[in-house]
Amino acid sequence: MVREQYLTTTDDSGTLASVSEYIYMIGIYGWRKRCLYLFVLLLLIILVVNFALTIWILRVMWFNTEGMGYLQVNADGLRLEGESDFLFPLYAQEIDSREDSALLVHSSENVTLNARNANGDVTGSVSIGPSQAEGFGQHFNIISNHDEKLFYADGNGAVVGKGKLRVTGPEGAFFEHSVKTPLVKAVLNKELKLESPTRSLSMDAPKGVHVKALAGNADVTAHFDILLHSTAGLLILDAESVRLPTLPVGEARTSGDSQGMYDMFEVCVCPSGKLFLSRAGVFSTCSEHQDC
Repeated sequence: MVREQYLTTTDDSGTLASVSEYIYMIGIYGWRKRCLYLFVLLLLIILVVNFALTIWILRVMWFNTEGMGYLQVNADGLRLEGESDFLFPLYAQEIDSREDSALLVHSSENVTLNARNANGDVTGSVSIGPSQAEGFGQHFNIISNHDEKLFYADGNGAVVGKGKLRVTGPEGAFFEHSVKTPLVKAVLNKELKLESPTRSLSMDAPKGVHVKALAGNADVTAHFDILLHSTAGLLILDAESVRLPTLPVGEARTSGDSQGMYDMFEVCVCPSGKLFLSRAGVFSTCSEHQDC
């Protein structure tokens, strides 16, 4: 904007003379100036609001020199105090709880732990849902805090590493196939029952099978026959008395009725307890056919 200004001066003769002078004034005036001030005021308001929001976020999120609220960043990783909710998958190399508290993982649906290889393929997984727990992997191993193997399972079978396997269910244990174990023992003051409702029950051992009842009876019940067979050894019944209470009683024969006598035998007992058969006669024939 250029403004022309007229000044009056006097010359040597004393007469007044007008002198024109141009004064150049640079700036913003009018509505442009008001708009500029309004824009600067708006920027100042936005700056103050942003600064206030920054302070509020820092106060709410608990930012400090060690981290953010209960989340602390240190040389070993992240330390999180209290309860936290994760809306998306969590990737971590190691998760530890505090020394004086337990680690609790809770979900309304299920909790899944996956192990992946370098290619990103899942090599092992454990999933705990509302009604069941599933897991898959090449091996399943449970070790105590003393580095003792408690349980191990793979594609070939399962191994219980502790001294004994205890089954506390009221119905006992059900096995569809064979079981190999050095000892089957009942709980104290409880009965031990081995049963096969619809098939046979077989107990095999290369060095012997021992059935002991230290404070009670040992009962063997069968619908048909009970066979005690030893291929190359003895059958020993060691007790104070051996009784056969339900043996059938034969009819008495007369002395002249010798027909069919040679089809009958009598049981003889040696001093050592050995039993043998001797062909029956009118009198005992055990002394004639001693096989002791």
